[in-house]
Amino acid sequence: MKRILVTGGAGFVGSHLCERLLNEGNEVICLDNYFTGSKQNIEHLMDHHYFELVRHDITNPFMAEVDEIYNFACPASPVHYQYNPIKTTKTSVMGAINMLGLAKRVKAKILQASTSEVYGDPTVHPQRETYWGNVNPIGTRSCYDEGKRCAETLFMDYHKENKVKIKIIRIFNTYGPRMHPQDGRVVSNFIVQALKGKNITVFGDGRQTRSFQYVDDLIEGTVRMMGTRDAFIGPVNIGNPKEFTMLQLADQIIDLTGSKSKVVYLPLPEDDPMQRQPDISLAQKELDGWKPKINLQDGLRSTIDYFDQLLREGR
Repeated sequence: MKRILVTGGAGFVGSHLCERLLNEGNEVICLDNYFTGSKQNIEHLMDHHYFELVRHDITNPFMAEVDEIYNFACPASPVHYQYNPIKTTKTSVMGAINMLGLAKRVKAKILQASTSEVYGDPTVHPQRETYWGNVNPIGTRSCYDEGKRCAETLFMDYHKENKVKIKIIRIFNTYGPRMHPQDGRVVSNFIVQALKGKNITVFGDGRQTRSFQYVDDLIEGTVRMMGTRDAFIGPVNIGNPKEFTMLQLADQIIDLTGSKSKVVYLPLPEDDPMQRQPDISLAQKELDGWKPKINLQDGLRSTIDYFDQLLREGR
């Protein structure tokens, strides 16, 4: 049995990770300040003997004897990370320093949940881990993009200078149950709008593309990455390479919900990337043949059912 710390453990992805680690027989400490996380995401775990919930902000130091750390604490949607951009940067940078310091002290292995946003609005397609990115350092998204880039730098330097065992994953667009209904991300936006019969708001002309992975596929890739040999530290892309335009996504959600919603167009937000698609050849090589298994239609059905239940409950 391992004792594992999951920061951001009450969030969308973090809650699924806590559940997976508990099911594998580990002891899990879930750390969250509830800025975007919710106790509702982990309430089904509260009675588990090996689950511990701690309210804490990782911009402040934290001490615990643990074997592994999964650092997932940071708002990940533009609506939330732009709400308080200074706090977002501090969470990425100071949070990384505090968690790396903990890993150094207790000799724990630590995984950083980085992001495809480190590639910015890419000039290379699809994006490989060797691509350095095209990021605006002073734009509205830079608090998140540059914060995550700095966190990767810190992880590498703690590894080189202090021999901390690190892993870095770059997460591409992920969706599934427990997404925040007001997180402003495209899948949750479209589903909630369709279920309410409202117009579906597409930014730009709708031809910009994203690659969507279901949360279970992300969790599988994340756990496999933590289990790789010490010499392999990443970064490694975790995402689904199947690319869709925003209009294709909207049409599919309208079809699956049976909604009568119409598509309307709004101006494209600043620095919104036009293309996003991962090259996952490194992940397939190093993560024991990992690749996404859940197709978009099946994943959307599960996510739609989740949001439909939330709306019925008035949440």
